[in-house]
Amino acid sequence: MTRNNPIPSEKSSKPAASGADIAAPPWLAVALVGIITCITFLPALRNDFVGWDDDDNFIDNPNYRGLGWSQLYWMFTTFHSGPYQPLSWVTLGIDYLLWGMNPFGYHLTNLILHAATAVFFYYVSRRLFSLVFSLSDEGGQWQLGWSAAFAALLFSIHPLRVESVAWVAERRDVLSGFFYMWTLHCYLKANSFPRDDAQSKRWRRTALVVFVLTMLSKAMAMTIPVVLLLLDIYPLRRLGWKPRHWLAPDVRGVLWEKIPFVIMAVLFASLAVLGQQQAAALKSLDNQGVASRLGQAFFGVGFYIWKTLIPIELSPLYERAPDFGFWDQRALAGTAGAIIATLSLYYLRNRWPAGLACWFYYIVVLAPVLGIVSVGPQLVADRYSYLSCLSWSVLAGGALVPLWQFQARTRNSALIQVGAGGAAVLLLVGLGGLTWKQLRIWHDPERLWTHAVSIAPSAISRHNLGVVLARRGAADEAIEQYRQSLAIAEARVDPHYNLGNLLAQRGEIDEAGKHYRRAAELDPKDGAIQSRLGLFLVGQGNVDAAMGHFKRALEINPNDTLTLNNLGMALAQQGKVAEATQHFRRAIAINPSDAESHTNIANALLGQGDAEGAIKHLRRAVEINPNDPDNQNNLAIVLARQGELNEATKYLRRMVELKPQDASGYNNLAIILAKQGQLEEAVKRFEQALGINPNLAEAHAGLGRVLATQGKTNEAMNHYQEALRILRTRSDRHDRR
Repeated sequence: MTRNNPIPSEKSSKPAASGADIAAPPWLAVALVGIITCITFLPALRNDFVGWDDDDNFIDNPNYRGLGWSQLYWMFTTFHSGPYQPLSWVTLGIDYLLWGMNPFGYHLTNLILHAATAVFFYYVSRRLFSLVFSLSDEGGQWQLGWSAAFAALLFSIHPLRVESVAWVAERRDVLSGFFYMWTLHCYLKANSFPRDDAQSKRWRRTALVVFVLTMLSKAMAMTIPVVLLLLDIYPLRRLGWKPRHWLAPDVRGVLWEKIPFVIMAVLFASLAVLGQQQAAALKSLDNQGVASRLGQAFFGVGFYIWKTLIPIELSPLYERAPDFGFWDQRALAGTAGAIIATLSLYYLRNRWPAGLACWFYYIVVLAPVLGIVSVGPQLVADRYSYLSCLSWSVLAGGALVPLWQFQARTRNSALIQVGAGGAAVLLLVGLGGLTWKQLRIWHDPERLWTHAVSIAPSAISRHNLGVVLARRGAADEAIEQYRQSLAIAEARVDPHYNLGNLLAQRGEIDEAGKHYRRAAELDPKDGAIQSRLGLFLVGQGNVDAAMGHFKRALEINPNDTLTLNNLGMALAQQGKVAEATQHFRRAIAINPSDAESHTNIANALLGQGDAEGAIKHLRRAVEINPNDPDNQNNLAIVLARQGELNEATKYLRRMVELKPQDASGYNNLAIILAKQGQLEEAVKRFEQALGINPNLAEAHAGLGRVLATQGKTNEAMNHYQEALRILRTRSDRHDRR
């Protein structure tokens, strides 16, 4: 058993052997780490939200916006999208208070947290190196400092960090990383003193508190108790490599120290599993067997090492292929590499204990996301390297220390020193350049998913690109991406649903119906799909069949206001206005701020002859959404029928401001102006309507009436005749149909 060896001191009375002439104050190395990290990630500040989870988390989610009691309660009780991350939500709430929905502020916070993590990592690395190497005072200071700075920068500006820093939804990575480093720093400080010393106990308690903050940010830090044991083995040397010796009386207390950490880790790990279950993200063994999960795990072990060494062709999504399994050649290569590395490093543990310690750290921290517990469609993900690959940076930085010591004992010390320093700088510059390039890929959703399709054209990446293209109005390109997504994985629900929407908009009704029905068949428990299929059937005139889908959607989610509105409109179409009104009222009771529900019930009340009730709800709809021109128009028409012409005019003026290319809005405004005797402006508004739509018969007729009132008989007759011509043309077309 290895005894509790004294910790080597960082100070000594011996003069520096060499390098003292270039010694730098510690703050300079720290400042360089922070500044270089910030400069490298500056392009992230120009990036937008990327639409991948950002819509669900931020744009369409009002719950995190602020730090009031309702928001804080939500943050600490929600499993929104799966993870339990209340502290991450708190920081996002602060961002909202400072920046609103401006993505700049969210990216700035991510950048600051990442830079702070890099600085903390500098101190952790420096402490680890001081435990391993016995160095002189002055020479040792600069050797430790610059080696730790190299390790910190190797971590912080590596392209694998881009996903965690540039993706706002991964706030949990950079926040948990900050607290993670703080936890390790506190633990190492605790072991700078005798175990029973008051300062040691105080630092251990601080480490536990900060560990809880880490877990409140992201549950992946659940492995910290095992990491602390690894530190006890090496470089603290409080334990030996053989666990059977850990129960000896003189070291048993080292294990007892970890009990509070283990309790907290188990608690938060349980919350993490519960959250993934509620989000339906956990995959059963029926969907992915044990052999496939083992193959994914061994593939992941090799993947992150490979991408650390050669960080090119990085993608936001490495989707698991349907046929991926243990016998995949990539999984077999990862298995062979993991076994060889483990056996070799264990054999060399006495001569090179740092190698085995770093390897075990990598495996332990990576274990929760290797796929043994399968969550999501990804095979691997760049973000999973954020904490797990720290050990490789420590190993690389630590390799510089013996190199400095070697050059101090040789004649060509200056040449070796310059060569080693130059190589380190060139490596960091190269990594920084790749990171800068990768940050531009995360600039906006279209650029991100276009890149993903070019790297690995999976079903999900093609579907996501299709969604982005559809939002831009490029329907044909979006349809092609959806079709290609289904060609890769036909049994995916979202491409069928979204393709059905675009085809329906394009008038390809039969094919749209096929995709809606296939989506409902694949996921009969998705209320939104059932509701959309019902709405589609209403458009086809098959209201009876639509009713079944609406009712099924409400069985799945009784509080879905969209379905309640769709069902209400279908009932109204069947003449069941009173029953429709009940559904609209229920929708309003669930969400009083839903403008569509107020508009729908207003229409139903008008059908029942309740104009006053309709006006009340239309006013509420306009109040909720004052920038909806249709609500302005609808309210104005009802007010005009009730003789409230002045108020109707006000809403119609607002309507034409919001929708200046709508001819009917100008026509309605002109009619009311004419009734008020404002003939000159009425003529102007009729002419604006006809300028937009020369074939609007109603505007020609209205203008003819006003001109006749003004005594302009010939002009009036011309407009009357044009109105009759347009109406006859309409009638002829109707007869031909």
